[in-house]
This record gives sequence, C-alpha cells and structure tokens, in this order.
Amino acid sequence: MPSFCGLELEHPIVNGSGTYDVIAARRAFGEALIESFPFSAFVSKTITLEPRAGNPPPRLFETPAGLINSIGLPNKGLQGYLERDLPELAALPVPLITNVMGSTAAEIAALLEAVDDRDEIAAVELNVSCPNVRTGLDIGADPRELAAVLDAVRRRTSKPLIVKLTPNTADVALVAEAAEASGADAVSLINTLRAFAPAVGPDAVAGEAWLGGGTGGLSGPAIRAVALAQVSAVARRVTIPVVGMGGVQSGAHAAQMLGAGATLVAVGTESFRDPAAGARIRDELRDFSAKSGSFAR
Repeated sequence: MPSFCGLELEHPIVNGSGTYDVIAARRAFGEALIESFPFSAFVSKTITLEPRAGNPPPRLFETPAGLINSIGLPNKGLQGYLERDLPELAALPVPLITNVMGSTAAEIAALLEAVDDRDEIAAVELNVSCPNVRTGLDIGADPRELAAVLDAVRRRTSKPLIVKLTPNTADVALVAEAAEASGADAVSLINTLRAFAPAVGPDAVAGEAWLGGGTGGLSGPAIRAVALAQVSAVARRVTIPVVGMGGVQSGAHAAQMLGAGATLVAVGTESFRDPAAGARIRDELRDFSAKSGSFAR
C-alpha cells in the first residue's frame, strides 16, 4: 500500500484531473462502480473561483497518437462545487483531492481557504498552468514566479498541497525544486503539451485553427516518452512524492512510470477511450508486479 502525503492508499493508480466524470459514471454504472472503484484516490476537475463556460467548440481534435483538447476548464465555480458536487464526491470510497486554479495569488488563497474548511477534502492539487494576470506567463513556467505565489498562499491551508506542474517550461525539475522549497507536499506531472490543430476540409484557410480556443493541449500516448523523461528528472531532484502521468495505457506503462520515480500514477486520456481503463491498468499493474517482483503494492 503506497503512502502519499499522509494518505494510506490501496494501490498507486489515480485519475488525472478532469479526465473522469465520476458523477456521470456513477449514474451510468450504479453501485458497481463504488464496489470496485478503479482509483485509490479521486482527483476532481479544476475548480475556479467563478463559474466558467469553457472554450467555444470544437474542443477536441484527435491526432494519430493522442488527443488535443481545448476544453477551457468549464466548471460551476467554487460555490457550485461546494454545494452541488462535493456532497456526491464525498460519498466515494476513496480520499478526495480537489484541484483548484487561480490567475493571481489572491484567487488561489481564497480557493485554498475555502477548501481547507471542508473535512470531506483530503488534499488539494494546485494547477499552476494558468497564465498570471499581471505577467501573462504561466505561473508554473518560472520557478521564481511559482515560489512567490506559493510563499504567499501556502499557509492558507493545512491540507497536503500537490502542485501540478506545466511541462511547457525550460527546466521542469528546477520548477519542482522551487515548489518543494516553498511548501509543496508533492508534485504532479506532466500536464498537456501545448499544441495546434490546423483547420481541415476543402474550405479551410491556411493557418486557421480547428479548435474554437485556437491552441490546445496534447495528451495521450504521443506524450508518454516526454512524461517519463520529465518525471525521472523531477524525481531525481526532489524528495517529495511525485504523481506521474502522460500516455499511460497499460499496467506496463504504469510500472515504467513508477520505475521513473513516481509514487502514484494518474490515468487520463485512456479513460476517454476506455471508461474502465483505470481498473484494468490497476489489475494489470498488480499482475505485472507479481510476475516481475518489482513495484509491488
């Protein structure tokens, strides 16, 4: 059983934020989902202070080995999450990790203070891929920017704080070190890689974007090699736990992520293709571990 930020989990497989709508899944699969829940902890989709409608369609573009999304983080906002989603998520049989995002330290502080009061929430994941309103740069792209934000907000919650890093930076390990030095209890990576999907069809204009939001984020098997490299680099530079993700499709892939230094492995895009992927990968990892004698959990 892996220990993660004070949480004793049954196995190392969790979900990537925003990739598994557990409320809809429970409506579809009923109590069978709860009886054999695929993840050892559940990570909510990103919550912002105010409700967001998300980006205009189209929002998805399939590539030969992945998926580009430009969803735009639609959500009910903090109050909507606390009043409408949290009661259902709190009924899950595993710890709940709430993912939050703000574009200023003040917004992040308000989010952390609000979730800190809720016993139903076991830990918080902070998405730092959002552009800072003042600088226009991703908060998590610059170690000094990230350190300044964390120094300002870390005391606003006593819950374990996981910082979800952006891969779109010159030195992700340096950013991870800054997160650890400023109070992060764990880091998670990789988030999606910035990508562009050109418009297609006989009437397409050269340089025109297919996605309604213009650019998007690439995920899926196309980024697995990048994810392994970044997880390995970060795990060698920090002492806090690492949640590894990016293109995990099988138990063997999960074992590779653990071998790179991850404590937990998150499944994301594969759940879109196969809603039962989390349970399958969990079971495959157990079989792989039993046969190889490695990564036993």
